[in-house]
Amino acid sequence: MKIDGAHVVVTGAAGGIGAALARRFADEGARAVVAADLTASPTPRPAMRSHPCDVTDPAQIRTLIDAAEDHDGPIDLFCSNAGIIGGFGLDASDEIWRRTLEVNVMAHVWAAKVLVPRMVERGGGYLLNTASAAGLLTQLGSATYSVSKHGAVAFAEWLSITYGGHGLKVSILCPQAVRTNMTAGTTEGGVAGVDGMLEPDAVADAAIEGLADERFLILPHPEVGEYFRRKADDYERWLRGMRRLQERFPMGL
Repeated sequence: MKIDGAHVVVTGAAGGIGAALARRFADEGARAVVAADLTASPTPRPAMRSHPCDVTDPAQIRTLIDAAEDHDGPIDLFCSNAGIIGGFGLDASDEIWRRTLEVNVMAHVWAAKVLVPRMVERGGGYLLNTASAAGLLTQLGSATYSVSKHGAVAFAEWLSITYGGHGLKVSILCPQAVRTNMTAGTTEGGVAGVDGMLEPDAVADAAIEGLADERFLILPHPEVGEYFRRKADDYERWLRGMRRLQERFPMGL
């Protein structure tokens, strides 16, 4: 995909990966970049503007999309990037499960319900959904995060399979540890940081490269691809290895 001249929307754009993506899209020549988050925030580039949106509310997602298209025309690239981590094992409350699934999975679904029919009707469009390496592997300690990120990957796969022949392009962004508020308070990202902690700008660089190649799976940490292959090759061995890793990082931290 060519970003130059594109109309882009990014959720979870007040900081971290989302903010880095929004800045980079503007720097790549996007004609309009909407940075959406819970509250409006300053935008550092002329092509950027801010829009408040709570992605746990499907009505607000629809309003975000409608407002963006009313203001700047059809959305070329929509980035469902907002994400949270909360809760750990079986003691995670039902409310934590609900909110994590809403932000990490259902927000992608609600955006697609509005955008995919429009994109198909006009002959194409692109969805970039942020998941995590946890969606391909797992997240030690946090069942809610692991399950929700697996769901995000599965939904992106379904979209690509179902609508890929109708002009829709889909990519899924799956980094390991990134230096954001989500990893604050951990020791270099905990278990997710075993292959190093990336800065958000490095993740944005990987996203730009993946979008240019229109790759479904974008891995800012290339090691994840090898782990994913090992998991597929010998699931039992992979599970044993993850149990050993958990002995080093009992809560994934």
